[in-house]
Amino acid sequence: MDDARFVFNLGLEQRSFWRREKHDRGSHPEHGSLDAVRITKATQMRELTRLRVELPWLRAGSSSVQQAALRDLDQAFANFYAGRARYPVFKRRDDRVGGFVVRDFAVRRLNRRWGTVTVPKVGRVRFRLSRSWAEITQGTSARITLRHGRWHVALTTPPAAKVLSGSESTAGIDRGVRNTLATSDGRMFQAPALTAVERARLLLLERRLTRQTKHVLRRKNGGSRRRQATLDQMAVLRRRLANRRTDWIEQTTTRLASGYALIAVEDLRVRNMVRRPATKPDPDQPGAFLPNGSRAKSGLNRSILASLWGRFQTRLEDKMGSARVVRVNPTNTSRTCAACGHCAPGNRESQAVFECEACGHLAHADTNAAVVILNRALSSLPAAGHAVSGRRSPAPAGSANQPAA
Repeated sequence: MDDARFVFNLGLEQRSFWRREKHDRGSHPEHGSLDAVRITKATQMRELTRLRVELPWLRAGSSSVQQAALRDLDQAFANFYAGRARYPVFKRRDDRVGGFVVRDFAVRRLNRRWGTVTVPKVGRVRFRLSRSWAEITQGTSARITLRHGRWHVALTTPPAAKVLSGSESTAGIDRGVRNTLATSDGRMFQAPALTAVERARLLLLERRLTRQTKHVLRRKNGGSRRRQATLDQMAVLRRRLANRRTDWIEQTTTRLASGYALIAVEDLRVRNMVRRPATKPDPDQPGAFLPNGSRAKSGLNRSILASLWGRFQTRLEDKMGSARVVRVNPTNTSRTCAACGHCAPGNRESQAVFECEACGHLAHADTNAAVVILNRALSSLPAAGHAVSGRRSPAPAGSANQPAA
């Protein structure tokens, strides 16, 4: 993994020249041309071949793994220019999260629970089977990653079939911080978190980490080794939390996809919602800044990220398809009455209680917002007559067929 990190960082350094006269580097020795040659994945692949001849320690590593690092770098820049990700950053040596790609994919089954995958320059490595063997044999490549002190292997397989629904009912889903998911038929889902004992343990380890030596060369009293041990203990808790959240996301999205024919969600821009607040310069004191609520905003950002809003929507659309998941405008969904359509800040008395000022409709605030989301989705569809979670959707305000609150 060290050689893959070296190749990735070296390729990133080449591509980081922003001026054209630096980005284009004269004639290429293989072509003998005086025309400028632009840095691309292909040119870096050729340079990697020559570099492996000059550096024996790099030649000792797998060429396919190193080439995959350049492919990852090229994809990272493609995501950046498309607006899907930030500018690529260098990979640190002490980074506890990393990985590489195995293109020459070969697996072998040992028994019902274990199999092996061939890793270049390493040999056969055993892994635990979490999928059926038929799915594993369809893999074309594998990405081996290190997350929270444990190695994982992810196989590239054909896309899974969509989850079919055995019901014709529809539902709206409101995403929140206190209640992670609330459906229009009154169901509530809560994302898992660390227990009170685990949170106290993690806080203790974080405080211990701040007092321990960071640099590897400073070995007095075993500081660096103790820091490594603390990081390993923190990784156990974080891995436990990550596994809980992944399991919850998969089970919840599968349950919803199989239970509803259509689901409406808010079209939230989660990345924009968790941005840091802009600084406020003090006009009276140059160089000073006014309070901007960054501490409160950071707490809200942590709660939003812990609620897994983005991962939930991504996995739900993967399993249901974009045609069965309708995104609606999220403006004022928590302030609009699902019965009469009246929108006012005073409708929501508290985080959980919604009482319409116009018609007196009383409901749980999250459930009311989910019904509003569903109504907006149904009104945007060309066909009418969809059921709202087993009952007729509320008619627009002023309609003669509007049900009583």
